[in-house]
Amino acid sequence: MPATAQQPLADTPARTGSDDHPWLIQGGMGVGVSGWRLARAVALTGQLGVVSGTALDVVLARVLQTGDPGGHARRALAAFPLAELAQTVLDCYFREEGDVADGAPMRTTPRLRATGGSQAEVLTVLGNFVEVWLAKEGHDGPVGINYLEKIQLATAPAMFGAILAGADYVCVGAGVPGHIPALATRLARYEPVVSRIHVEGDEEPLDQLFDPQALLAGHLPGPLRRPRVIAIVSLPVLATYLARDAATRPDGFVIETSSAGGHSAPPRGPMTLDAAGEPVYGPRDHPDLAKMAALGLPFWLAGGQASPRALADARAQGAAGVQIGSAFALCEESGMARHLREEVLERARAGTLVVRNDPDASPTAFPFKVAELPGTVSEPEVAAARRRVCDLGFLRTPVRGPRGLVYRCAAEPVAAYVRKGGEAAAAEGKQCLCNGLLATIGLAQRRPGGRVEPPLVTIGKDLSFLPEVSPDASPYTAADVVAWLAGGLAAGAARPVAQARPA
Repeated sequence: MPATAQQPLADTPARTGSDDHPWLIQGGMGVGVSGWRLARAVALTGQLGVVSGTALDVVLARVLQTGDPGGHARRALAAFPLAELAQTVLDCYFREEGDVADGAPMRTTPRLRATGGSQAEVLTVLGNFVEVWLAKEGHDGPVGINYLEKIQLATAPAMFGAILAGADYVCVGAGVPGHIPALATRLARYEPVVSRIHVEGDEEPLDQLFDPQALLAGHLPGPLRRPRVIAIVSLPVLATYLARDAATRPDGFVIETSSAGGHSAPPRGPMTLDAAGEPVYGPRDHPDLAKMAALGLPFWLAGGQASPRALADARAQGAAGVQIGSAFALCEESGMARHLREEVLERARAGTLVVRNDPDASPTAFPFKVAELPGTVSEPEVAAARRRVCDLGFLRTPVRGPRGLVYRCAAEPVAAYVRKGGEAAAAEGKQCLCNGLLATIGLAQRRPGGRVEPPLVTIGKDLSFLPEVSPDASPYTAADVVAWLAGGLAAGAARPVAQARPA
């Protein structure tokens, strides 16, 4: 729920129940796959439900344009502390009848820029507020939000929106999140923050100012809680670096290996591909859990951990628990479009699903898991038929060119990429994750000529949990996953279920 004057002060980390930490973190997946419905369902079991914090400005704008079925987004916007800001978004995007139903294109949204201070920041704050507010509505279970450090321009406004809605945890990966703990503290105090934006071609980062009090025009709802910060890393070496200084030390770590869905860290050392064209990981890429335990901070294991036995083993090695993604991505509360979810389930159970760790698909240059499904960009003919366009730009990189600051993405039209100083070879095979992942949750952009952006589905490589979670191949819920995993806990170690209260 939104912060109130009765909540603890900003320097007091959010508490989440009788235990210090949950034994299960539900992973933040894709764009909207880990939506508020999924996070809420997990939080109601007493475990950490996590919403994906990526592209929530666009998600909010497109949900409103489709008529906001159920009125959920409008209900959350009504709780925002500055009604005027919420109304501007409603005026701009809400369509009572859902005006995109006849194939009309989605209205475009403003894009974040390194100079800051744009309407894109307002929409980013509101999008994150809405998602977290809905995930927390009516219960006391813990809710977190997941961010990619790579998306530098969105971090401060996005995190402020989440903190304003009462987020208990902030999980950050895909980079070195050393600035996140201090950022969370300052934002929870409504203090202005300066993000150091890396600009390719500049010797020094560019300072980007974000002022929460200015954005709210002084309408502060009361003291806020500082959420706990969880850094998502692949190896203890980064965890050790972050933990050695109080300024960069998070409240815990997720150690994510290469078998997890979405992006994964490249192998240490030179990139080597196997016969299928996938990166080869070796002994250097396996985390030393003894070193993690020696840091004295809680940590969770992620990637192929979806079983009671894996949970028990993780805890036996000093972990607080596990982070699970794919089992939740395929449950009933998942934001993945139902027809895609059913296709993944059918193929996985038949043993015909192929998930490729593609070293080229993502414009970030990190390997990215792509499920091979008909009608998605995993099919070469579908990818080839899609006209390259970069109209969302979350993975753009600021670049200093001869004409000033520009924004470059390896998935944009090749000519534009080269014009901005990129090399054509670096754009080969790159896919637009922004448009593809939005299509995966049913919010695809419509293009001229009746074309619709095709989906791109990401999932983990290990789906061996399916026969255990659902032996009869029937649909299952997030609560079913939690109950199944709880078999790996020692007797009496499970956290109590959060008690619902009136919204």
